[in-house]
Parts: sequence; structure tokens; C-alpha cells
Amino acid sequence: MREAAQQDLLATLQRLADLGFTKVEPFDFTNFEKLGDALQATGLAAPTSHAHFLGDDVDRRAVFEAARELGIETVIDPATAPERWQSAAGVAEIADELNAAAELGAGFGIRVGYHNHAYELESVIDGQTAFELLATRLAPEVVLEVDTYWAAVGGRHPVELLRRLGGRVTALHLKDGPGTKDTLDQVALGSGSMPLRAIIEAAPAALRVIELDDSRRDRFEAIASSYKYLLEEDLA
Repeated sequence: MREAAQQDLLATLQRLADLGFTKVEPFDFTNFEKLGDALQATGLAAPTSHAHFLGDDVDRRAVFEAARELGIETVIDPATAPERWQSAAGVAEIADELNAAAELGAGFGIRVGYHNHAYELESVIDGQTAFELLATRLAPEVVLEVDTYWAAVGGRHPVELLRRLGGRVTALHLKDGPGTKDTLDQVALGSGSMPLRAIIEAAPAALRVIELDDSRRDRFEAIASSYKYLLEEDLA
């Protein structure tokens, strides 16, 4: 909903609330000045949100302070450069940054996490995917949000991956489609080939986030159809 949110944030959130949503996951939330007012007006909560906080050029304190003011509980870094995932040393460096961010975030009452794309799963280091290697080096309080579609694009069965990661996974990005790297191929939940029920059952306590990076269909219609599908299948 990124374009619509830029044009009219309040109206966009109200459309989601009218569908029955009670929670949303804002991306780059520090760039929406009226987000707090819009959430309050629509009765929506944002327990998780995406914001870049890894790297030396980010004011992490400002990110965590803004999250606290909005009632966000978990701030998830959405991506780091693919080249950082090609060696054990690179993964260790990312883990160290996440662990340090978690320590800082705890002072603001904020938990931190990381969200995968395909390349963290495509990279294999000493027989283990880079993403799973990361998990072994994280402090207990750092969580993972698994994008199950990108995991499949990266060549990993999302159900098996979730079972291996276990309780570290606090949220799922659910999307559907043929499992290609073309984001326009993504479709409403239940319209593609992803094993959605098995995915959700593999991480039943994880927050379920409907997400489309893009689609050839109107994205709002795809979100509405996805929500209806989860309700009808008793997966919401």
C-alpha cells in the first residue's frame, strides 16, 4: 500500500481497518510524520515495523525512540547488502550489529529482528544457509521475521526452514505466487502454489503479515482477497 499511503495515509489505513484488520506493519515508519495519529484514528496497532538500523550511518536511538512513541514493539531491519552474506565473517558482523542494536533497543523497550530475502538462503557457508548461520550467532532476544515466499525463491522449503529456526521466528511474511524473482508474479494468498497452511502450522505463534512486493493485480484487491482467504481457511 506504499503509494496510497504516501498520498493519503489516514484513508489508506482506514481502508484496511474497514476490511477487518486490527494490525499493520509499516515500512520505513520514521518517514510518516502523522503515522501515530492515523493509527489512533483508525484503531490499528503496529506491533512490528520495518526500519533500517544496521550500518554506521543510522541513528538507532532516533529509530527506537520513534518506535516507542508509536507503540511499536519490534523493529525489523528489512535487508542488508547481499555481498555481506557470502562469508562466515560477513554473517558474524551482521549478527554482532543486530546483537548490539538489541541491547540498545532494550533500553527503549524495543525488540529487534531481521527479515530475509532470497539471497540469505541462496548463500551456503560450510553446509548451512547464511540465514540459518546468522540465527546461531544471535543473542536470544533477537528475533527473525521469515519471508516465506523469498525463502522458497532462495531454494529452501519454507516449512522445513521454519521448523529448523523454531521459536526464533516471531513473524511471517505471507505471499503467494509461482516462486519467481519477478515481484509482479506475486498474487493473493490462495491463488498461487505456496503451502500456506503448512507454513502457518510450522510457526503457529508467529504474527501473520500479508505482503505483496508488487503484483499485476491491484494490490489492495489482492490484500482483501488474501485476508478473506485466511479467514475462510481458519488461518487468520
